[in-house]
Amino acid sequence: MKEEKLIPWGEVGYPTFKRTYARPTENGQTEEWHETVDRVVKACNDQLGCNFDEAQQDELRGIMMDLKGTVAGRFLWQLGTETVDRLGMPSLQNCSFVVIDDPIRPFTWAFEMLMLGSGVGFNIQRENVYQLPKVGHQRVNIERKDANDADFIVPDSREGWVSLLERVLESHFWQDGSDEDFTFATHLIRSKGSVIKGFGGTASGPEDLVWGMMEINSILNNRAGQRLRPIDCLDIMNIIGKIVVAGNVRRSAQIAIGDPDDIEYLRAKRWDLGGIPNWRAMSNNSVACDDISVLPDEFWEGYKGNGEPYGLINLESSRRMGRTKETEYDDPDVMGYNPCAEQSLANFETCCLAEVYLPNIVSYDELKKVLSYLYRVNKHSLAIPCSLKETEDIVHKNMRMGIGVTGYLQAEEEQRGWLSDAYVWLRNYDKEYSKNHGFPHSIKLTTVKPSGTLSLLAGVTPGAHPGYSQYYIRRIRMAADSELARVARGNGYHVEYVRNFDGTEDHSTVVVSFPCSFPKGTKFADDMTAVDQLEVIKRLQAEWSDNSVSVTIYYRKEELDEIKDWLAKHYFNTKSVSFLLHSGHGFDQAPLEEISESRYHEERSKVTPISSLSSVELDDVEISDCDTGACPVR
Repeated sequence: MKEEKLIPWGEVGYPTFKRTYARPTENGQTEEWHETVDRVVKACNDQLGCNFDEAQQDELRGIMMDLKGTVAGRFLWQLGTETVDRLGMPSLQNCSFVVIDDPIRPFTWAFEMLMLGSGVGFNIQRENVYQLPKVGHQRVNIERKDANDADFIVPDSREGWVSLLERVLESHFWQDGSDEDFTFATHLIRSKGSVIKGFGGTASGPEDLVWGMMEINSILNNRAGQRLRPIDCLDIMNIIGKIVVAGNVRRSAQIAIGDPDDIEYLRAKRWDLGGIPNWRAMSNNSVACDDISVLPDEFWEGYKGNGEPYGLINLESSRRMGRTKETEYDDPDVMGYNPCAEQSLANFETCCLAEVYLPNIVSYDELKKVLSYLYRVNKHSLAIPCSLKETEDIVHKNMRMGIGVTGYLQAEEEQRGWLSDAYVWLRNYDKEYSKNHGFPHSIKLTTVKPSGTLSLLAGVTPGAHPGYSQYYIRRIRMAADSELARVARGNGYHVEYVRNFDGTEDHSTVVVSFPCSFPKGTKFADDMTAVDQLEVIKRLQAEWSDNSVSVTIYYRKEELDEIKDWLAKHYFNTKSVSFLLHSGHGFDQAPLEEISESRYHEERSKVTPISSLSSVELDDVEISDCDTGACPVR
């Protein structure tokens, strides 16, 4: 552990790293941080073609070892693996987006991207969904028949699962008058708990796949002879997400973007009304709205604690400008956002991310150095081949990246003041670097993401969020039978099964509660009104992010009028925003819970901090950089 002692870990930084990014080593253990960094730096040359010389490799190692900047969580987990050699770009992407305007491809593409660990945003506005043909008049009966004479034997692969979904969808939309019923077999699919050697993690078995196909088939049968509604597309996508998270194999981050006057959609997560299927917890929901005055009263019901408050997506401003008022960097193909809503995206587009730990940067020159290395890694990653042709085409055209900053409200004002000039410098750097290496200019370069997981490594406030509170419980989800969960129990941490929205327990996943604190002088949510937090978005959209600024605004019910007034004045230059009640939000086992100083010390006295883990079973792979932001709170 000598190599680890100088790393500026946060209170849960080391176990978060071991849970999320440490790959198995030849000695049967898992990587320590210096080994992960070495693997990533080597792969930047071997797989991405960055051509760093030895001195540059050492500089990049130093930047990451000191937690001044890191590549995205996806890169930390996947670089140097055979998956990148085989699939290329998709295995490295945090973010993706698709428009639901076709009856087959958007759903199968989303299924594949989710299984690769990428979050998926999807647009279900009526103008898109109503381009789908009517569902066939004939109801379809599908039956599982685990025998070699089944109509379709599902291969034991990601592609096999996607093919089954494709068969189900095609049987409803491309009916030719013959018998559309079919049987499928799942006996080739490896059993639950089997090791997945390529991507990592363990298999979930076939049962949840079968469940999901039956549910999707039922939705389509119920619309026989009619068009699908946006709410039906939402359910199909959410069921796909639920299949993906089965057995704790993957996390599934989704965002749905619908119309502000679609009442069925606005009530999709009104848990208080009852009768809401639990799979709708799989996505955050937002509305595409260019004019705040058109929002109906129904939209605001979720803000009163009657359900979940929907976020706002301004597609007009997202297409019109980069940073506020910089219209020379327009983005006309934008149709939606990634699940955390910091990256505006075109149809089938993905985006790679990176992170700057602003409180750890000591000078403007150091900031530029960190940005140059993260930029080069991202740029070359965007140029590699992609197993999905439509995605390769749009990514190679736009070269979109999102270099984010985290710990913004923990940084000094001097550090925050560097960002505007640094953006101008980075724009010029991109022009010169792209010209010299034969790349297109990047349509977007910077972002502010919620930065849940990566921020935990250094213990800084996440993205542009304030600290939740001086003392708090941080809840982290992990596989129930993982080594990390066992160690947490042994070290005295509170461990419990995940409770679903319907009150049942998920015995494959546990929540571990870590007592935490922020340094004195940190800006906290209690110190800021909702409008104060919105002003942070406004400043960062003007000074740094040419994509968007993803911040979940903590608010109290009595602040709703002030929120509406602010939006009326400033929404024209806002790209995305989401809200969550500071308390009374209805989320059970929420990621954060404010506690008193006395309880913090009491809880700390019961536990032994986790500072060493020789082995972590990688069935708990949660590659998410946005646990505290617009991504689903699960």
